[in-house]
Amino acid sequence: MRMPLEKSVPAMTAIVVWFCLGVQLVLIINQMTGEGATVLEAVWRYFGFFTILTNIAVALVATAMVFSKPSFLNNARARMITAASIALVGFVYSVALRSAWSPTGWQLVVDRGLHDVSPIMFLLAWYLSHHGKLVWRDALLAVAAPMAYLLYAVTRGALDGWYAYWFLDLTQLSTFEFIRNTLLIAFTFCLFALALIALDKWLARRQSLDQRG
Repeated sequence: MRMPLEKSVPAMTAIVVWFCLGVQLVLIINQMTGEGATVLEAVWRYFGFFTILTNIAVALVATAMVFSKPSFLNNARARMITAASIALVGFVYSVALRSAWSPTGWQLVVDRGLHDVSPIMFLLAWYLSHHGKLVWRDALLAVAAPMAYLLYAVTRGALDGWYAYWFLDLTQLSTFEFIRNTLLIAFTFCLFALALIALDKWLARRQSLDQRG
């Protein structure tokens, strides 16, 4: 039996993202242990990136979307927050990080997979899902995701002195610069969430008209 698009796209998304996450873990372990770090230290570093944490969310939600049953991971808010988060990953990487390094080999593959392919595929999966249950205040709930990461990143940095991204590095930024970057990220994320909610409402109206027709 042929799988419908609303299930096949999330399934393909989950496969691609889980694969890239696994390869990235192997790469960072190999790199850091080659430099004298332990496997535990490499795994700790792996979970310090917003890209990794967001793509784990993408993989989990996409996997849940393959099944019709509503769940904590497969509901309108979870899908929207994940879509806004991975869109932010792609946007910030393209604007602030892509030019900072030139990966090659498998690192290039997973770099493109986690920053380019994952946002496109998950946003398509979100587009094909059911719509009409989001409300405007959900945008405020969505902003909690990057804000929680900022708190996590700052706490980690205070403990071990390592920051995943230069625009959050308190050892290099003034208080004003850090607050400015935080507000800019929150504002951008809120815009993404509002855009998705607006699109959700439009798609719900279109689906309703299609059903009547």
